[in-house]
Parts: sequence; C-alpha cells; structure tokens
Amino acid sequence: MKYWVAGITAVALLGGALAMGVATQSSGTIAPGLSIAGVDVGGLTREQALAALGDRVAAAPQVTVSAGRSSWTVSAATLGWRADAETSVQAAQKITTERGVLERLQGMVGAAPQQDIPLTAAVDAAQARAALNALTAGLNTAPRNASVYFDKASKRYAVKPGVTGVKVNVAGAVTAYVANPALTSLAVAVAEQAPQYTTEALNALVKQGNALARPFTVTLGSTGRTGTLTALQVADLYWVRETGIVPDEKTLKAAFGRLTTFIDQPAQNARYALKGTQLVKVPEKAGVVTDRAAAYALFRKSVLDAAQKSAVFPSRADKPTLTVANLPAASELQLISVGKSTYYGSSAARRTNVMNAAAKINGVVVPAGQDFSFLNALGGISEQNGFVGGLIISGGRTVDGLGGGVCQVSTTAFRALYQAGLPVVERHQHSYRVGYYEPQVGFEAAVYDPGLDLKLKNDTGAPILIKTINNNATSTLTVEVWGIKPKRTVTVSPAVITARVAHPGPKYVVNPGLRPGTVRQVDWAADGYSLYITRTIRDAAGTRSDRVSTVYKPWQAVYETGPRS
Repeated sequence: MKYWVAGITAVALLGGALAMGVATQSSGTIAPGLSIAGVDVGGLTREQALAALGDRVAAAPQVTVSAGRSSWTVSAATLGWRADAETSVQAAQKITTERGVLERLQGMVGAAPQQDIPLTAAVDAAQARAALNALTAGLNTAPRNASVYFDKASKRYAVKPGVTGVKVNVAGAVTAYVANPALTSLAVAVAEQAPQYTTEALNALVKQGNALARPFTVTLGSTGRTGTLTALQVADLYWVRETGIVPDEKTLKAAFGRLTTFIDQPAQNARYALKGTQLVKVPEKAGVVTDRAAAYALFRKSVLDAAQKSAVFPSRADKPTLTVANLPAASELQLISVGKSTYYGSSAARRTNVMNAAAKINGVVVPAGQDFSFLNALGGISEQNGFVGGLIISGGRTVDGLGGGVCQVSTTAFRALYQAGLPVVERHQHSYRVGYYEPQVGFEAAVYDPGLDLKLKNDTGAPILIKTINNNATSTLTVEVWGIKPKRTVTVSPAVITARVAHPGPKYVVNPGLRPGTVRQVDWAADGYSLYITRTIRDAAGTRSDRVSTVYKPWQAVYETGPRS
C-alpha cells in the first residue's frame, strides 16, 4: 500500500510540476538558469529583464579604427553601436519556450541547466559612415594629372609630374562593422588613385614630340630650289597634348605658305622697262610653282613624321597671263591719271622704305580685267625684300615696326588708281588721321603684310603700267597710271566731314630705360573724324558715283617718362 501511495504521490508531484511549468510559461517569465551577458534573468518577466540589463546597455566598448598609418580609438557608440537588450530578452524567451518538460521540472527543484546568452548589439550604418568619414577626411587626396609644357630655356617639351591620390574605402568598413558589431578593431581600406594622365605616359609623348622638332627641308620638284624650317619653327607646327600630338593647322598652313613663297618661281608677265630714257618691252617668262593641294598634304604628313627630314614638293608649270604680243607699243601709252603725296619730316628709315616700295611697284603691268594687288607687286614686306624698321600703326599705337613708310606708297598708288576710275576691290584705312597724307584727308590706303592689301580692278580694256617717281630731296612721291586711256572722265571730290570727336588728354607712361626726369613723346594727338570722299565717273554708259568712307579714332598723345629719382 505504501508503494502504491508513493507512486500516486510521485505522479501527483509530476502532474503538479507539469501544471506549474505550464503556469510558468503562461505567466511570461524567463526559465530559471538563463542569464544575458552575465546578468541572471531566470524567473524574470520581460520588463524586469530589460530593467536588469539597463546598466550593461550603457557600457559601449572601445573600438580601434585604423586606416593606412593612421589609427584612432573611439567609443563604439560614436560609430553608431548600440546594445540591443530587447533582442537579447527575446532570445531568452525563445529558449524558455523551446525547453522540454524535464528541464522545466529541474528548474522547479533548483537544478535547471545554466546558459549565458550574449548581449546582442546593432550598428546604425548611417552614423558609422558619418563618423568614419569624419575620422578619415584628411586622408583623402585627389590625384593631380601630369601636364606638358614647353620649356623656353631648353626649347623642348617637358613634363610637370603628376601626383597619385588616396581614396579611403569607408563603405567597406561600414559593411563589415554592421555585419559584426562585436568588433573592437575596424580596418578602413586605403587605396591609391592614379591620375588620368601619368608622368610616365606623358614622358613617352614628350619624347615623341621632341623627336619631331628637327630641321626640315623642302625642295621644289627638280628645280633645286629649297627652303628649310629650323627645329624651333617645326616645333611650332604642333602641340604635345595629354591626349597626343595635335597638329596646329594655322601654323602649318602659314609655314607652308612661307616655304612656297621662297621656293616658287612664278611666271613673269611681259612688262616695260626703261632703257636709257625709252620704255621697251620685256618678254614674259614661264615659271614653276608648287602644286599646292598635293604639296600641302605631303608637307603635313612628312613634317609630322620624325623619320622624315625632307620632302620634295610636286610642281606645276606657271604660265604668264600677259605676253609681249599683247603689250601695246610704248609709244601708244597714254597718261591716264596721277597720284601725289608728300612726306616732309620723315625719318631716314621711313625714307628708305618709301624709296624701296616705290621702286618695287615701278614698271608693274596689270593685264586687262585683272586686279592690281599692292602686296603682290611689292613682293611682301620683309627684311629680305629690303625693308627696314620704322614707325607703324599697330595695336592702337604708333610703334616701331618693319616697313614704316610703305603706306606712303600704297596711299599714293590708291590716289592714282582711284582717279583712273578703277573699281575698288579692297581698301583699308589707317586708325587715325595721318599728317603725311594731308591735305587730302581720307584719300589714303593702309596695307599690312599679311592681311591688309590694296586691290583695284583694271577695267580699262587694255594693260596698264604703274610708274613711280620718287624725289627724296623734295620729299615728294608721284604714281602715274599709263595705258590706253578709256573714254571717260573721273572727278574725285574733297572729303566731306560728317562728325568730329576731340582727342583725349595725353597719357604718360614710365619707361625704366629712360633717365630720371626725361620726357619723350612717342605718339601724337589727333581728333577723331567720320568722313567720305565721292568719285563721279562719266562715260558712254552714263554717270555713276561711289564713295570711300573713313572713320578715324580720336588719338591721344603718349609720353614716356623716366622713373622718379
């Protein structure tokens, strides 16, 4: 009977225990023997467990952040770390629910298994990113491209070295920390960033560019006539850029033009020449010139190929446009018109240029229907063509330049050709009113080589001869137009001034090269004017008029002064 009673008692006890276990589960308390981060939470409700963990939650660990050679030790809270007590308690509650009956019974009699649950933590990615960016901000450096420049001292291209940049990979560190908030050491990867244009790459381009800078010679066909560009002149034909060798089309065409001018042998038209006091005919002469389209393509290709040191330009025959058979007999020539000017007060250099330019255009014959080009007749304004330095108008000032005085001749030629009734094709004015061309104000023509020419069309129906008479002793220049005089009369009116603007006050510029107290005038005042001259032509077709308009800028006197003592 005792055994049976005892059995019943045991069963009763087990049944009671089961009932109590069920009651415990239903009451929401955590199973005995469970702890979180060393804090015993067994038998506690959720709220009681969270309260018990309160002190532990406040203690954030220290984290050592490293990036390259730099490191910082900061609170994990700074990096967005936070203890997640709620999740830890939920883990304890889940274990409580999953435990078997026997484990619960053991808990009732004080023999429950012990289990410590780690305190769960989480990281706010945005806060971690902001903190790491702040810590490593000084480590980020942008790469700096290498660059090419032309060294004037060595007259060669060179490279200014580039700088490698640094990029800190904050995003990778944030991802690692979010995945493992227990980390106490956090490495931020640091990577080098190469510039887009590296020193090594540009050195290769510079080597290529410097190899191109060599003397280059061209020859015109089989004529034997040659022209050479110096190494520095060739170096001016291209740019060494970060992207490669870039041809400079403008300077290439200009260099080609200079070479062809030097090596070409243009045809010479029949002309007149003085033999004693008599004009005689001089026969035409065929020439040989560059076949420009084909030659330019060859020049451009060859000069930009370092392996090529020379090129032979294809040539073509150049035929004269006026033969001696079409020249009127000298005895048949008539004086059509005359242009005159004076150049009192001109310097020796200016007189030299007047004399040279007048001689160059003397005897030029313009075929019927063709244009008279002053620059073509002159052959260009250069030292090689006999011109010297003198005062010219350039860049808004009167300055020293090559060929000062040439405009005296172009102005006088314009007066003669305009009074002959020839249509104006191209004519340019001076910037301001020039005393040399008085009193015929506005009746002038400026030229500049290259770019500004004087051109008039020969519409007389026959060749015309340009004749110049220069008298240095009296400072007078005369240009005559001879030919078969057309049946027309030409009248050129004096200038009509429509507006006048007073010149501004003088300008003083310090010239360190002058002695203290020295004053030297380098430009002269002139009022501004708007004016025009009218030409009236009467012939069998009737009467017609045209105008040549001029606008002169007001000009101030300029004085150079020595520095103050």
